[in-house]
Amino acid sequence: MPAARDSLLEAAGAALSARPWPSVRMVDVAAAAGVSRQTLYNEFGGKAGLGRALVRRAAERYLDGVDRALSTPAQGPERLAAVAEWTVRAARAHPLVRALLTGCWDAGLPAAGRAPGPGELTRAVRDRAAAALTPAEGGARCELAVRLALSYVIAPGEEPGPGELLVLLSAPSRTAAAR
Repeated sequence: MPAARDSLLEAAGAALSARPWPSVRMVDVAAAAGVSRQTLYNEFGGKAGLGRALVRRAAERYLDGVDRALSTPAQGPERLAAVAEWTVRAARAHPLVRALLTGCWDAGLPAAGRAPGPGELTRAVRDRAAAALTPAEGGARCELAVRLALSYVIAPGEEPGPGELLVLLSAPSRTAAAR
C-alpha cells in the first residue's frame, strides 16, 4: 500500500512541523492521512517505526536534492556551490536534515534509529560529487564544499549570498608549497 505509506509519512511530517514528536499522536496522523490507525500500525509497526521512516525519508530527500544540484548543466564549481547552498537551505528548513547532518538530536525529533550519521551523509555527498564531476571541474573540492556547507549549518550566521559559496569554491587551491 505505497499510497497509504506516502500519505502517512506526509501527515507525520506535517504533524512534526507543527509540534514536537512526543506530542504527535498516531490517531491524528492516521486521520490526516485518511487511513485507519490499523493501517498505520500495519505499515510502520508503531510510532517508533513511523519516526524511523520519517528520518530515512529526510535523508533520502536530502540526497535527492544533492543529485539535482549535481545534475544541473553548470560547470563543476557552480554545481559544488549548488550542493553547498542546497545543504544550507535544507538544513535550515528541515530539522530532521539538520539533525542528520550535525548529529544533534533534540527531544522534539523522532529517534534516528539506523539512519545515516553526519559522517556517512558527508561521504555520500562527497562520493556523489566526485562521480558527477571530473577532476578538471573541481571534483577534488567536493569535500571542501560539503564541509563549508556544514559550517553554515553548525554555526549559523547570515545566509550565504548568491554566489558567495561559488567564490570560495572557485578560489585557487593553496598547497603547502605555496604557503
